Amino acid sequence: MPDGPHTLVLGIAQDAGYPQAGTKRSPAWEDVSLRRLATCLALIDPRSGRRWLIDATPDFKEQLHRLDVAAPDPRLPGLDGIFLTHAHIGHYTGLIHLGREAIGARDLPVYAMPRMAQFLRNNGPWEQLVTLRNISIQPLRDRAPIMLAPDITVTPLSVPHRDEYSETVALRIAGPGRTVLFVPDINGWDDWETMGVRIEVLLATVDIAYLDGTFLSAGELPGRDLREIPHPLIASSIERFSRLPPAEQAKIRFIHLNQSNPLIRDDAEALGDLRELGFNVAREGETVEL
Repeated sequence: MPDGPHTLVLGIAQDAGYPQAGTKRSPAWEDVSLRRLATCLALIDPRSGRRWLIDATPDFKEQLHRLDVAAPDPRLPGLDGIFLTHAHIGHYTGLIHLGREAIGARDLPVYAMPRMAQFLRNNGPWEQLVTLRNISIQPLRDRAPIMLAPDITVTPLSVPHRDEYSETVALRIAGPGRTVLFVPDINGWDDWETMGVRIEVLLATVDIAYLDGTFLSAGELPGRDLREIPHPLIASSIERFSRLPPAEQAKIRFIHLNQSNPLIRDDAEALGDLRELGFNVAREGETVEL
């Protein structure tokens, strides 16, 4: 592991993981090496021994264990905070492991946008985490950096998404030498432009970009209307980003892959085609030194 501040990928799958509940046949049921956890990043600063999670997924306990293996910490749970991107099941429900039925954390900082914070305070069982002081909600504001160390900041950026219960944010993680962009969920890149953010301009300011790659192409979910679960198709993203210089394309690593996406299964043909075009997929366990 790097000696300096770095990110660690703890999951690359869509909210329900891979394979999803209800999947009758999958080699991943028998071969655990084929399984993929819900999308999550860790932010680690070995200099101070501090660790943060980006999102609390349904795979929280497995991801916390992987973090302990990668960057051991004797504390329980050994986290200095959790940043939440939004209130869809794959991004906050792991908070339940912090309650008195499990870890029984004490005043663990949970960084949340205003509607997200209100949702946690006003709905069970999450409000119990607040009243029992298992978690301490810390406010996030759009484009307002949170300083975690003199040379580490995390900045939320509002993105358009299905905001039934909360806002949705991307996160820009800046370290002493490099910057990572984390955009696990977004309706579409054109929609973000209507909010004043052009993804190509943002890409130019970062070194690595983990971008929403939920679906590779249309037609992956027979019988489901993808308009009800909008995400930019990887095929469409590639078409858009193909105009960028190769160095900019190389920054992009697709994440948040649905079980219908062949890239989550390390499909050799699909992955080879993607890499040939100058792009890549996030991998669990990969690090980016900041």
